[in-house]
Amino acid sequence: MPKRLYAVDALFPPGAPVADAEKLTAIATAAVHAGRGHVLETSHVLFPNEALTLVLILAESHLSIHTWPEEDLISIDLFSCGAIDGDAVVASLVSALSLENVSIQQVQRGIAPA
Repeated sequence: MPKRLYAVDALFPPGAPVADAEKLTAIATAAVHAGRGHVLETSHVLFPNEALTLVLILAESHLSIHTWPEEDLISIDLFSCGAIDGDAVVASLVSALSLENVSIQQVQRGIAPA
């Protein structure tokens, strides 16, 4: 089964709901659904400077989102295995959050059989 890490770094615009855990969770959940994935659990931490870390445990692995409001920076990691369309998940997040200066790296994970 193919395993892939999508590492996304971007800038978020003023007004993006990146410090609102409820809204960001809804956007992230919708993005997972857009990729035909399944959210099993969610957890978040909102820090005093309004930075937010959100983690969604998926049937297909996990999605994590970290924000740095002092830099307008958001980092998204999607580790996928199974039948999830990672490109669709990332595209949905980029669109819904109106992200700018988006950098996406994809890394194949796992060890090839000997």
